Amino acid sequence: MASHPATAPMLSWRTGLAYGGLAAPLAFVSLPLYVNLPYHYASVAGAPLAGLGAVLLATRAFDALVDPAIGRQADRLLRSGTRSAWCAAALGSLLMVLGFWALWHPPRETQAAMLAWLACSLLVCTLAYSFVTILHQAWGTRWGGQPAWRARVTAWREGATLAGVLLASALPAWMGFDATSGVLALGLVLALTGLYRLKAPVALQEQATAASATAVAHQASPWADAGFRRLLAIFMLNGVAAAIPATLLPFFVADRLQASALQPLLLLCFFGTAALGLPLWVKAVSRWGLAPSWRAGMLASVLAFGFTPWLGAGDSLAFAMICLVSGLALGADLALPGALLTGVIHESGQGGRGEGRYLGWWTCATKLNLALAAGLALPLLSAAGYRSGGTDPAGLQALAWAYGGLPCLLKLAAALLLWRAERLHSSWRHI
Repeated sequence: MASHPATAPMLSWRTGLAYGGLAAPLAFVSLPLYVNLPYHYASVAGAPLAGLGAVLLATRAFDALVDPAIGRQADRLLRSGTRSAWCAAALGSLLMVLGFWALWHPPRETQAAMLAWLACSLLVCTLAYSFVTILHQAWGTRWGGQPAWRARVTAWREGATLAGVLLASALPAWMGFDATSGVLALGLVLALTGLYRLKAPVALQEQATAASATAVAHQASPWADAGFRRLLAIFMLNGVAAAIPATLLPFFVADRLQASALQPLLLLCFFGTAALGLPLWVKAVSRWGLAPSWRAGMLASVLAFGFTPWLGAGDSLAFAMICLVSGLALGADLALPGALLTGVIHESGQGGRGEGRYLGWWTCATKLNLALAAGLALPLLSAAGYRSGGTDPAGLQALAWAYGGLPCLLKLAAALLLWRAERLHSSWRHI
């Protein structure tokens, strides 16, 4: 089990970059998959919204359901040594690049062939992405540590994630998806090279014997941990609140604001301020604790985002200001839930043994959030009269409330659940 020393060494920038760097190309994959892909197939390739939503729901749900099995495999690889884990991550990265490239070259003879191609290539890409992501997160989670230390480790990973997102928000529009695939491959090579040379920044305590570790691994279940169940419920509710606007952003910018050319700039504003805000949220943890800081981020996001349903054509500047403020609040969602999860895992006695099982379910929840956002929001908007590129006032108003109103209600519910959980788990509030 990883140690929790009160005097753990500071996380050097070299170690933080070597570990967190892999998150950049992973984010480089995830943003186009969840933001650009639905709009590309609906507006460029001509796929029907209902069929597109059904395919995205089915493939993402399947991808989510296999994440717990991927987590168990990640535990086995890490127990075998970091060399085995690194080789598996390299193989998964190769498959991910191939699947990503294929996604943007669908056949267009029939809608059925197009949707079948989407389903197959998306499964290859997302399954490989899930494997590498869970393995990478479990790698850093094994280190454990005090709350401020855990927040720094997570912040390095999420900071690299934001760097990848910033690139992915602009490069596809400027260079096209073929060149983006090449940049992705290069980024993975560089990141895997840094990870190969990484040494753990804190010493691991004496490991259990192989037999006892295996016995614990079979007996322990994340679902038997009340803290994990409560944290996962909060994470899912908050995640759906983030997944809905991520899915609907291109539609909102193009049809409601009439400013599709500004989408790359708006994404840069949003994720750029999130990156700048990460150090502030890490400092907030040292002052207020993990859970209170995360709750403050949720409420700040609601205050900023609550104005979006009233925006319309010509309000691009106002929306850019909302992107800046809500992006700053996003830093809390990125850095703090993972740090809380690390604490839950190590408090359960599964540090150094069962991180992958926890992270498998954690990633599963993330995927289900995104699947629900795409699989439910798009068909419901279609039923409400909205059509991509349409000008019907009722449809555009439904789009505005789905994009801006519903996420705020979900965020408030998540903040309330977190406030209640803090009373049941005092360690969540500790500095």
